[in-house]
Amino acid sequence: MSETVYHIPALLNECIEGLDIKPDGTYVDVTFGGGGHSRAIMNLLGEKGHLYGFDQDQDAIANAIDDPRFTFVYSNFAFISNFMRYHGVKQADGILADLGVSFHHFDESSRGFSFRFDGTLDMRMNQKGEKDARWIIANYSEEQLAQILYLYGELKTSRKIATAIVKARDKKTINTTGELLEIIKPFIKPAQEKKELAQVFQALRIEVNNEINVLKSLLEQSVKVLKPGGRLVILTYHSLEDRLVKNFFKSGNIEGKVEKDFFGRINTPFRLVNNKVITASDEEVEYNPRSRSAKLRIAEKI
Repeated sequence: MSETVYHIPALLNECIEGLDIKPDGTYVDVTFGGGGHSRAIMNLLGEKGHLYGFDQDQDAIANAIDDPRFTFVYSNFAFISNFMRYHGVKQADGILADLGVSFHHFDESSRGFSFRFDGTLDMRMNQKGEKDARWIIANYSEEQLAQILYLYGELKTSRKIATAIVKARDKKTINTTGELLEIIKPFIKPAQEKKELAQVFQALRIEVNNEINVLKSLLEQSVKVLKPGGRLVILTYHSLEDRLVKNFFKSGNIEGKVEKDFFGRINTPFRLVNNKVITASDEEVEYNPRSRSAKLRIAEKI
């Protein structure tokens, strides 16, 4: 499977520049996917440099780079600290995370990530995971469904959609994306259909994969994994993720609670490399429309 079919990496040049790669450095791409960002990193590494690529999706294994300077880690990046220790890495020079969903996931109907195809309501990044979207729709209470649709999908009609799902599942098990669409479409504005359907599917995907807690875990562990001067480069695609990253970079903690020392300096282990968030150019959006919502933030460990 070629890289262009699997995924087109967003803000590629900006990410690589943000990592400030040292030829003999150690780097971690925690969202390996099709390997687009990773290959660009490898091109700048010397003989003593090394890259670790994390991915929990079995499909990504086929994209692993055949190079002694590369190690594929078949795992969720929530365990980055444990695996770095396992591989004998004391501290890394840079960590890259592209939190977007790959073309491969959206375009593979059997994975259930997209409302464009009728397929099983799955949405698991790790296909060995216990809970898929079908399980959540069948077992979550009306209140729980409304909450994730509101928090993760930012849907004003979250409660109405949750009520409709619960009523429908009492009559028949909801197994496919097509069946879900039939239930929720009456509550979707026709003029914003694509946007609001995407928000519903985004909310379910985030819940299925525990994405917010996994991101929090990565941010907290990055302080230990990165060496002083190491770069943390993160691409986000929705406001909840971006707010977490922004607050963490600023304060050094998940809560975003700013604490200052005696001299009024903020106690944080990071220095912002870009004070203003980096977004895709018009040219990039033209050939890679999914980069439109990408936001890049870069910080350096002090």
